[in-house]
Amino acid sequence: MKQLGNLVKNRWIEGTGEGTTLYNAINGVPVALASTDGIDIKAMYDYARSTGGFALRKMTFQERGIMLKKLALHLHSIKHKFYTVSSETGATKIDSWIDIEGGIGNLFANASLRRKLPDTSFAVDGDFIPLSKEGTFGGHHILVPKEGVAVHINAYNFPIWGMLEKISVNLLAGVPAIVKPATVTSFLTEYMVREIHASGILPQGALQLVCGSARDLLDFVDERDVVTFTGSASTGQVLKVHPGIVQNSVPFNLEADSLNAAILGPDAGPGTPEFDLFVKEIRNEMTVKCGQKCTAVRRIMVPEQHIDVFQEQLISQLSKVVIGDPSLEGVRMGALVGQIQREDVRAQIAILQEESEIVFGSPDEVDVRGADSEKGAFMSPILMRVKNVNAAVKVHDVEAFGPVSTIMPYATVSEAVDLSKKGRGSLCCSITTHDRQVATEFVRNAASMHGRILVLDRESAKESTGHGSPLPLLVHGGPGRAGGGEEMGGLRGIRHYMQRTAIQGHPSMLTAITEQYQPGAVQPESDPHVFRKHFEELNIGDTVTTAKHTVTEADITNFANVSGDNFYAHVDETSLEGTIFEQRVAHGYFILSKAAGLFVEPKKGPVLLNYGIEECRFTKPVYPGATIGVRLTVKEKISQERREPEDIAKGIVKYLVDVYDDTDETVAIATILTMVKCLDQTPD
Repeated sequence: MKQLGNLVKNRWIEGTGEGTTLYNAINGVPVALASTDGIDIKAMYDYARSTGGFALRKMTFQERGIMLKKLALHLHSIKHKFYTVSSETGATKIDSWIDIEGGIGNLFANASLRRKLPDTSFAVDGDFIPLSKEGTFGGHHILVPKEGVAVHINAYNFPIWGMLEKISVNLLAGVPAIVKPATVTSFLTEYMVREIHASGILPQGALQLVCGSARDLLDFVDERDVVTFTGSASTGQVLKVHPGIVQNSVPFNLEADSLNAAILGPDAGPGTPEFDLFVKEIRNEMTVKCGQKCTAVRRIMVPEQHIDVFQEQLISQLSKVVIGDPSLEGVRMGALVGQIQREDVRAQIAILQEESEIVFGSPDEVDVRGADSEKGAFMSPILMRVKNVNAAVKVHDVEAFGPVSTIMPYATVSEAVDLSKKGRGSLCCSITTHDRQVATEFVRNAASMHGRILVLDRESAKESTGHGSPLPLLVHGGPGRAGGGEEMGGLRGIRHYMQRTAIQGHPSMLTAITEQYQPGAVQPESDPHVFRKHFEELNIGDTVTTAKHTVTEADITNFANVSGDNFYAHVDETSLEGTIFEQRVAHGYFILSKAAGLFVEPKKGPVLLNYGIEECRFTKPVYPGATIGVRLTVKEKISQERREPEDIAKGIVKYLVDVYDDTDETVAIATILTMVKCLDQTPD
């Protein structure tokens, strides 16, 4: 029997002692032994902070993002290796696909966020805030990587996805991780971490692994660290008040299993596409991963006039589900991860039966294809129905973490909202309706108690990811019972691992610190023109002050003719009464176009192309006779990766375009982006 390793200080170490025996969920055969006895947890923290964190903090967001992309590509190229091991957790091929390729997809998605981040190891948050009359003092905020460890304590249901969706965020932020997977399925996590470690893509100490008992894992956290937990609400609440977390004010992100609800809209009766979609969605939520998802539907709310037909249709679908050995053709539902989990689900069903009756399935008997139902951790889908919806309490409080869901009726949308909230906070909720008024009423009133709400109808169904699929660029978490955390959410997720710090000083000083031009900072005149400089030669603050142009009525007329923009304020002076304009006003886009004509250096040089406009505002009307000029300032620089070795080495330069008039007041301000060739074209 295989002894699982612990990745400690860049070495694989087996724990001592008896450890915990792990079993194949399909046939009950022992597959591995997990132990953390003898592992120096404190040394793991020290190594992560001193070695892994130091290496990651030296990297820029662009470098970290490319690192994640390389890791995703590598794991995707060997993904076939993980499917066989995954099947031993009781997962079908579809279940494994969600875990394996869904997890790798998280790496890809978070790697892509580098395009929204600077080419620095830190980030600037928000805008410059003037704090003085003369403009010599202001404030800003920066985000810097925390200098501690991201400690991830994960659930057993997604051994790969659970790890990858978390570490992709902390690694992009520049923080190393210690991962503690749930012991029962840790053999799959360990298998993938061995592949990650062997690839050499991550810096040493960026990822360490503990397989087995958590022991004193949290005893060494301090103010530099972040702890995340995914699992039961009761366990999460115990960990959240660990003395080390409380005394050191350690951020603790809790994502707990919750009593998620799915609602069938009152308009979605039998015969509508939405009714059929709802039946299919509930069947999938009950059977995918054997119902072992923190996002699975536990409470099904159906209009009282449709509940009997819905129950009949869902039972018809569930009765067709083939349960058994995932390696066999036609098997659509595997096993729970272990017999201990099965016993726990049976116990919760017994509690739910005090208020609900089982209308399909049996917790004690199940027909299985190609396996022994007792040796494996198999269970039938269990559909229950509340006896008295007004008196029921346990259905909103007790979760059977398996293929178990309960139906209940409702009379009005308002009642459906109230029922959904009785779960006291959930990770997700869904409503299936084609009525936009119904969807609006439900979402706006129910959103306060749910981390995510899916609105499903015939128009979104083809591409919808479904009720139970959290996505890396959206928040994953929920209020109340769900833990109050936000595990993902694109740039929001990255901020969990960074310290936001307010900085104050002269704009020139803040420009130097942030590597972004701040209003009021020194603007040294560039010689040569900024468009004659390669990417490396440009400095933040480099400025070109252009020649000036006096706007004429002919300019306005000609631009109207060329653009087709004949808005009355530009062409009809007789229509200006009651407006803010004193006379014909120049088009804003003429001002911007003329600004480009003033600041552009026309000869061929390092500038490859105009990449776009990030923001633009027209702040003061420009009338005929006004004279305008431009200050073009290097605002920020972001290097770009080469997609192919033969690609031109280049970067994106953001320019602040400040168009001012003869009173020195700004009339238009914009940020434009250009793609600029690098001086160094040496292949990577």
